[in-house]
Amino acid sequence: MSRIGKVPVKLPKGVKVSFANDTMTVEGPKGKLTQKYHPVITFEVKAEEIIVSRASEEKQVKAFHGLYRNLLNNMVKGVSEGFSKTLVITGVGYRAEVQGKMLVMNLGYSTDIYVGIPNGLSVAAEGGAKVTVSGIDKQRVGELAAQIRKLRPPEPYKGKGIRYEDEHIRRKVGKSGVK
Repeated sequence: MSRIGKVPVKLPKGVKVSFANDTMTVEGPKGKLTQKYHPVITFEVKAEEIIVSRASEEKQVKAFHGLYRNLLNNMVKGVSEGFSKTLVITGVGYRAEVQGKMLVMNLGYSTDIYVGIPNGLSVAAEGGAKVTVSGIDKQRVGELAAQIRKLRPPEPYKGKGIRYEDEHIRRKVGKSGVK
C-alpha cells in the first residue's frame, strides 16, 4: 500500500468536501478549489477525515493513489490556511514594489521588469528586498514564485539575484590576483 496514500486527510472546521462526476471540490474560509480525478480512486468521507483508496494494484493506479491524496490534502490546507512563498532580493540597487496588479522590479537591467499578478494570488513587497507570494492554490503560488526567481537567479560569486528565503546558495571563490 502507498505510504502517502494510506494516511487519512484531516478535515479542519469550516471545510466542506464533495466528490461528483470525477471532480473533487473543497470549500473553506479562504475560497473554493476544484480538481478532476481518475475514477480508479475512491474517497470515503468520515466525521473529520477522508480516506483515499484505490481499485487495483497496478503501478499507474498506485501512483494515482498517492497523487490524489496529496492533491486533496493540499486543497484542504489551501482553503483553510493558504500557502505562501517568500523571495529575497540581494544586490545593490535591486528592489521590488507592488503597483496595483503589477509587481515592478529593478534588477540591474536597463529597464524595470513588470510582472502581472494573476487573480487569486496576492503579492506583497516588504522593504523592497522581500517579496511574498500567497494564495490558496499551492501549484499557482509556486509557479509565480519560480517565474519571479527566474528573472534574476542567484549567482554563486557575489550572491546577487533572487532566491527563496529558505534556499542556501553555495558560494564560489572568485579569481585570485595574478603574481
